[in-house]
Amino acid sequence: MQIEAIIYDLDGVITDTAEYHFLAWKALADELDIPFDRSFNEQLKGLSRVDSLELILQQSNQTYSEEEKQRLAAKKNEHYQELIQKISQEDLLPGIESFMKEAKQAGIKTGLASASKNAQTVIERLRVTDLLDTVVDAAKVERGKPDPEVFLTAAKQLEAPAARCVGIEDASSGVKAIKAAGMYAVGVGEREYLAQADWVISDTSHLALDSLVKKVNENKEG
Repeated sequence: MQIEAIIYDLDGVITDTAEYHFLAWKALADELDIPFDRSFNEQLKGLSRVDSLELILQQSNQTYSEEEKQRLAAKKNEHYQELIQKISQEDLLPGIESFMKEAKQAGIKTGLASASKNAQTVIERLRVTDLLDTVVDAAKVERGKPDPEVFLTAAKQLEAPAARCVGIEDASSGVKAIKAAGMYAVGVGEREYLAQADWVISDTSHLALDSLVKKVNENKEG
């Protein structure tokens, strides 16, 4: 298989904004008197803002209208946008910038498939915009991960067949989305949570183009 495109998730792959998301959700939950801790926050990994809010509101005895839910989701986003103003190039995860440069220099197309509606702001602050050929607009994606829509949209925008794309994710729902799209999946994190991935690495410092090509070819032979 010739790799035509590499499609990245944002959180946990290019940078780790998980702490900012946690603090933003915690601020909202505190305002609503809903218990929220780091353990519960783990359940939100890879979910959209709307799906995350639904899970949190299930812990409340109150019933919320759709209008109220929209207002709360917007409130969480306000908290988050304030926090991400602190993000800089120093927040790039280990080895990811050199890998992204390596892919671009090799003539491989690159895209971002994130559920974050703030992705554009984050990549600009990280200064990696020039290392991405396309960024999927999360606001236009109807179905969140594990549905493959966001990855298939990225492949379409890159004009690359899904079978020749590699997706890189740190969440189980994201890996499932990559596989459902018919792509080769790289999982970043613990194998027990990313069992469906074709290749699992503990962190992004292990990413290297020659290693990826080798793994993809081994998978094809297998």
